[in-house]
Amino acid sequence: MSRKLMVGVAQLGPIARSESRAEVVVRMIRLLTEAHAKGCKFVTFPELALTTFFPRWFFEDEEELNFFYEKEMPNDATKPLFDKAAELGVGFYLGYAELSDDEEGKSHKYNTSILVDDKGQIVSKYRKIHLPGHTENEPWRPFQHLEKRYFEPGDMGFGSCDFMGGKVGMALCNDRRWPETYRVMALQGAEMIVLGYNTPMHYPPVPQHDHLQGFHNHLVMQSAAYQNGCWIVACAKAGPEEGCDLLGESCIIAPTGEIVAQAKTVGDELIFAECDFEQTREIKEHIFNFDLHRRPDEYKIISQPKVVAD
Repeated sequence: MSRKLMVGVAQLGPIARSESRAEVVVRMIRLLTEAHAKGCKFVTFPELALTTFFPRWFFEDEEELNFFYEKEMPNDATKPLFDKAAELGVGFYLGYAELSDDEEGKSHKYNTSILVDDKGQIVSKYRKIHLPGHTENEPWRPFQHLEKRYFEPGDMGFGSCDFMGGKVGMALCNDRRWPETYRVMALQGAEMIVLGYNTPMHYPPVPQHDHLQGFHNHLVMQSAAYQNGCWIVACAKAGPEEGCDLLGESCIIAPTGEIVAQAKTVGDELIFAECDFEQTREIKEHIFNFDLHRRPDEYKIISQPKVVAD
């Protein structure tokens, strides 16, 4: 049985701080329309796709900071994207900053992604768990990375849901560097993991690794695809954005670990590939058959509570 899905990755080039959400959505709709013309039924957009990557600045004014968050989804700015997706019959993945109130009226901020089906309906949500960066202003840096200040760790866990004929899970940016991210979803049957990222080419604490950004980006995802028998669909926000160069190299990776499509630019660019969910069985039923070969009793240290050093 074949369960094939034509998947598009809609890489976005730089988004200026002055660029409105409406302007960004126009760019996204253009890529969505191109993807539909290529036969795609599902399109992946980047992490924090609707604005510039705002954690690179230290904000003291809460109102100025809150401008970058979405209180509802869809909203006035993003509804045209949802409407166009429904019109074309194309599902999508979207990353954005979420401002959410709990039942007691307390506000929470998350780095969030959603899966939207081909009817324009949200079917799953994920909140980023592995937040990188730092909490306090560090003026010595050429740019900040204040995700730990501006977001709370996700509270929804890693999941897998029925979507577009397969089992699909979500992650965001730094999540891709952690092997547990993929394994938890694969243990829930995930056959495809989609993620968006904003990755600076310069890492101030360890600049000697700057030349390895592209290598490390693909290394972790290719190994995870193979070790978990999953398709991995990864979409960047790329290029020179507000004084910070962002890695491109958006890609689609097969369960064998092979890159089957990769972006060639650091601008708005569509790549696509036909992904067969059945191909995951080649790995899941043989090389890495979890039921047959895993030894979870020997892995207990992985799930022990985190110990904070003195």
